[in-house]
Amino acid sequence: MAEITAAMVKELREKSGAGMMDCKKALQATAGDAEKALDELRKQGLATAKVKSSRVTKEGAVDAYIHMGGRIGVLVEVGVETDFVSRSEPFKQFTHDLAMHVAAAFPKWVTRDEVPADVVEYEKSIYAEQVKGKPENVIEKIVSGKLDKFFAENCLMEQPFIKDPDRTIEQVRTDLVGVIGENVEVRRFARFQLGETATQD
Repeated sequence: MAEITAAMVKELREKSGAGMMDCKKALQATAGDAEKALDELRKQGLATAKVKSSRVTKEGAVDAYIHMGGRIGVLVEVGVETDFVSRSEPFKQFTHDLAMHVAAAFPKWVTRDEVPADVVEYEKSIYAEQVKGKPENVIEKIVSGKLDKFFAENCLMEQPFIKDPDRTIEQVRTDLVGVIGENVEVRRFARFQLGETATQD
């Protein structure tokens, strides 16, 4: 087995944001292969992502993205549990990618829970009108499906990630939790477009 040096552990910790012992164990399990060890940490973390979701995110960062030409600007606030992880490369990459995504995908809310009840009812009434005359159970199923699509288009966490459309932002967040071993909370964002009237609540 390859010798696991302190420098190897330190490098993996800086890449992953995971704890020293977790990094050492991952390197031992992969015979010192840093890339495989990073994958190992990710797999271990995915299994505990749901448990970590209840942990307090008292640290974090505000990141900014200005689109080329200065016509669109975005601010995002993302929380994590420790200051160390907030300075790690995977976390910084996530916040930057998130700000770029908001610039391109124009979400209106972070999660579906933030969508005002009157907006949901309005959308439901439109969808119900579109399928008027069909059996009640069919109407309910179609309206529910259209509403899910509305949330996927307008809620940040449910949108397909612009850099990898096969994954939603929530899946990208969960993957990050697996890598860094801490809860990650997307708290809020603001998107500004030159000449646009402010309408967001």
